[in-house]
Amino acid sequence: MLRFAVLVSLMICAANLGGPAAAAATATAAAAAPAADAPAADPRIALLKLLPAGAKIEDLKPSPIAGIYEFTQGAEISYLTADGKYFIDGNLYDMKSRDNLTEALRTHARIALINAVPESEMLIFSPPNPKYTITVFTDVDCAYCRKLHSQIAELNRLGIRVRYMFYPRTGPGTESWRKAEVVWCSPNRNEALTRAKAGAVLDMNKTCAPTPVKREYELGENIGVRGTPAIITEKGDYISGYMEPRELLDQIKELQVATR
Repeated sequence: MLRFAVLVSLMICAANLGGPAAAAATATAAAAAPAADAPAADPRIALLKLLPAGAKIEDLKPSPIAGIYEFTQGAEISYLTADGKYFIDGNLYDMKSRDNLTEALRTHARIALINAVPESEMLIFSPPNPKYTITVFTDVDCAYCRKLHSQIAELNRLGIRVRYMFYPRTGPGTESWRKAEVVWCSPNRNEALTRAKAGAVLDMNKTCAPTPVKREYELGENIGVRGTPAIITEKGDYISGYMEPRELLDQIKELQVATR
């Protein structure tokens, strides 16, 4: 602002040398001139009007490409041009390194979201000295979730610690949802989950409040779970669907050493 004030003073002095008419013309020009130091409006403010309700300005960050913003919702990443004309849903790759830059953002987002949940709200099956930890979004009635759980002892023997979160695919108020709540409200949750996945009849009247089912279901939605079992590694990689224990171990090892 000091620079602008000095500029106006110089213009007025110069105008006075040229007489009243020149002074008046110069003063009019000075009044019309924009403030040189006025901050430019943040383009993200206008872009927010184009985005879903609840989007915040911090959800928009400059991408590696000039004129394009990254838009983050949970672990879902998309892109928006600064002028608001184009929305891009897809992956951004670095052509030199061949790295998937979008997936790298997703993995970090998944880990941040999962780490915000205390382990006291998970069902954990662990060997004494685990080498790897996976977080599994599971549905009590999902056939492949049941198959994976039937091999939980083998997973533990291979050094894999399994942390379960509930993701009843049929949604709130359904039988699978209520079964998840019954499992959580049982005195021995791990045993109840094993029984439920083996097809045992549950006492559907044994409920309690609160349960983490709703929170974990919504977390799965934010992470982008599309089906169960959905397996998230310690580094945030998403493994979709069932794998045999040894195959799953190999996949975990491969992802563990992958660059981001």
